[in-house]
Amino acid sequence: MQKEEFYEVVSKLIVPLFTGSVLAGEVESSARDLEVALGKGNSILLKPNKSDDYRLVLRRGQAFKSFEVNIIRSIIHELFEISALQIKDKLYLQSLQNMAIEKALIESITDNGAQTILGIITSLEKWASRTYEGATVDLGIMVNLGVNADSTNPVKYSEVINKDFFALVTDGINSFVEFDKNGLMLGYLNLKNPKSVPTICPYVFDKVARVCNDKRVGIVLTQKGDILIFYARQLVFAKRNGSWCVYSHEEVIRLLYNNVSYTAKEIRRSIYNSALDCSFAYKGACLAYINKDKTEQALAHINAADIISEEHFNIKREMELAEADKLYNIGNAKKIVEKFNMSYEEFLDKHNYKKTMAIRKIIAGKKLFELDRKLIEEMTSIDGATIVDYDGTIIAIGAIIKIEAGSQGGGRLAATSTMAKYGVAIKVSQDGIMQGFGVDKQGKVKQLFNVG
Repeated sequence: MQKEEFYEVVSKLIVPLFTGSVLAGEVESSARDLEVALGKGNSILLKPNKSDDYRLVLRRGQAFKSFEVNIIRSIIHELFEISALQIKDKLYLQSLQNMAIEKALIESITDNGAQTILGIITSLEKWASRTYEGATVDLGIMVNLGVNADSTNPVKYSEVINKDFFALVTDGINSFVEFDKNGLMLGYLNLKNPKSVPTICPYVFDKVARVCNDKRVGIVLTQKGDILIFYARQLVFAKRNGSWCVYSHEEVIRLLYNNVSYTAKEIRRSIYNSALDCSFAYKGACLAYINKDKTEQALAHINAADIISEEHFNIKREMELAEADKLYNIGNAKKIVEKFNMSYEEFLDKHNYKKTMAIRKIIAGKKLFELDRKLIEEMTSIDGATIVDYDGTIIAIGAIIKIEAGSQGGGRLAATSTMAKYGVAIKVSQDGIMQGFGVDKQGKVKQLFNVG
């Protein structure tokens, strides 16, 4: 593989798989160096041939894990073999490259059972493009790598998974059919009350992740046609919108820090979980996490009627009254004073802001990380933005953001970009893509990550 081609392969096929990673130039190499190896400063060094005199530098904020190194090594090996075929048909080449990535991802989990898992994924992709009795289906498969099926009357996945009856057997959330590493059926799993263990995954799939340890792989087809892979008690990969994504959860949580003056990992994890839950509930959302010294600037973009925190309403009220003092139009100044010269409870009651009053009752004064994840998912799905202060206090839910002049993109993207100037903000689209934004050292909005 020539250097120019390798640059293109890495930038277009490998970098997008790993959230937060960037191609950071190259370094000299010798024939003694491995094709893929960990480098200095949270980087990976890679080259296509042992004899090449250079290695590209792939870097991100958090250290790459060993399984990610294995993924990259497998991808490069597979893509090198495809490159040797010198295929001219671009569509065919792209199809082979996608298959190579899929194979490398699964083999990074296990060599033992990889062919079975790949075969099941292919079968589920067929279900993703069809319906049963007019409706799309969701399916759940478990592959147990540590148990072999009884050889009496064996049933192989390929003999049943594409049959119509199979569409009714599982739901991919609570019910699963389990096969062994050779693809032979073990039986049925109902995830009634799995052992409580820490997981990193969308809330709706928590029970799935709990049972998927290092000996069991969970494969889910959602009604939207996405294919999810669970392993080591977390969502590890997903094929969404036709492309595979590696879920580097801890890297995204780290990126939410973005040099803010105060942050707590517990809050950042809660914000990430909220975005992840909305992503897999296929609900659009906008979440903003405000820097400690940027609260007043952020409040300038939030309508007082949307504020559910009395503390932040009082700050907003003082801001409004201060602005009223500057107005030459006495009539307008008087209206502002009349509107805000009262307590928070009086303000909500007098102006009949029932949505805010109801949300306050539901939230009951709790901070974001103290709330049930299902409740957060429902709240953040309300039209408008969810704004969280530096200490986890929820400033507003369903807030219509006053965007700055010249903002580009749709309303949700414009609102996200506006709030990102005061901390970090995440836009979740209805097709599940999560985009994170912050600011650089010059104060300009930059994209921190794009997942899904």
